[in-house]
Amino acid sequence: MKSWSGRSGLAKVDVYTRVTAYLLMWCAVFALALLLLTRPVRHEAPLLLVVVAPLLNLANGILCHRFLRRAMDVYLRPGTALGPREVLPAAAAAAATTAAVLAEAATADLTGLLPGMLGGALVPFFTGHCLLFPVRTVVLHQALLGAVLLAAVPLTGRSAGPTLATVLTVCLTTGWLAVTIRLSLWVLRVLFELREARDVQARLAVAEERLRFGRDLHDILGRNLSVIALKSELAVQLARRERPEAVDQMIEVQRIAQESQREVRDVVRGYREADLRVELEGARGVLDAAGIDCAVDVPGLVLPDAVQAALGWVVRETTTNVLRHGDARHCAIAVREEPGAVLLTVENDGVAGETGTPAPGGRARSGPGPGAGSGLAGLRERLAAVGGTLEAGPGEGGTFRVTARVPVSADRPRTRAEVAP
Repeated sequence: MKSWSGRSGLAKVDVYTRVTAYLLMWCAVFALALLLLTRPVRHEAPLLLVVVAPLLNLANGILCHRFLRRAMDVYLRPGTALGPREVLPAAAAAAATTAAVLAEAATADLTGLLPGMLGGALVPFFTGHCLLFPVRTVVLHQALLGAVLLAAVPLTGRSAGPTLATVLTVCLTTGWLAVTIRLSLWVLRVLFELREARDVQARLAVAEERLRFGRDLHDILGRNLSVIALKSELAVQLARRERPEAVDQMIEVQRIAQESQREVRDVVRGYREADLRVELEGARGVLDAAGIDCAVDVPGLVLPDAVQAALGWVVRETTTNVLRHGDARHCAIAVREEPGAVLLTVENDGVAGETGTPAPGGRARSGPGPGAGSGLAGLRERLAAVGGTLEAGPGEGGTFRVTARVPVSADRPRTRAEVAP
């Protein structure tokens, strides 16, 4: 069992709330026990009642203790079911109440004991009862209790005034207890829900980081592996023709593979961030190596780091798609500034290949099979983080165009070097 200092803050609040509820219940049990053991009651009540009443009170306390524990579990963890034996506390409370009324009725000199005896007999049961039903139902049950007492108390020989005072005392006691216990447990349940929400938030953060990690690996390896596949195919064809250029191609494959290893390590360490200038140079290099004419039109722009990173990912992903899914001969990348925004367009003539179908008369490409993939969805998420949008579809002259638009403030700080091709 953990010590008090070794418990968390929520565990301490849980223990404090439960112990307080148990103390309120047992205080009522002990109060009734003291009233039943007063000298006039012992002298004037029948011997059987003097012996049975304290035993019923003790049984009421034990059964209602278990009942309260189960009621708190049900309130804090909705969906927990009560067993059929939970009717025993109600029966014990009724028996203890009856014994208390009979003992008080037999005591002629202490007619003011009835409110305390009724409260001591009913409080243990209503401590747990108030947690099992909605507030309206609890109020209705309190009203029914008052009605039953209004009908039963006059049987002890009391007039209307003492009867009304007794009923009001008992109802106020049980009602105050219901409000106190329910509010305390409500606060505890809110704390549990906040902890669960924090746990869910942590799990979502982990899942989001895993998705980001997988997306980054897809962006890095997709492009580089496509280039490796193309150059390997070219090296095979050159080797079959016994051309010495095959060695140069394999050296280039080795360099790209080593670069991919470095980039993967950077992603794992969380240090890698896309840079627009670097990505533009890399896109032109890999597209030229694949035999695709790449034209880059980027005037000198000063962009914030977040915008450059987002646009860099667009260049990387679209370059990967051109290599993997298209049969392009030409590709044009342009960045220009608009009022309040910066626009990046990537356009290629391999539109048929973008949908996964080889272009008529086009050369077959090795590497990963065609498919839409999830790259564009990932780009939209990245651009949405900086308020940008992404559009992809057919362009003019049978081309395929990807357009990324990111808002940029006119009075942005000039803290970044100019972007140049």
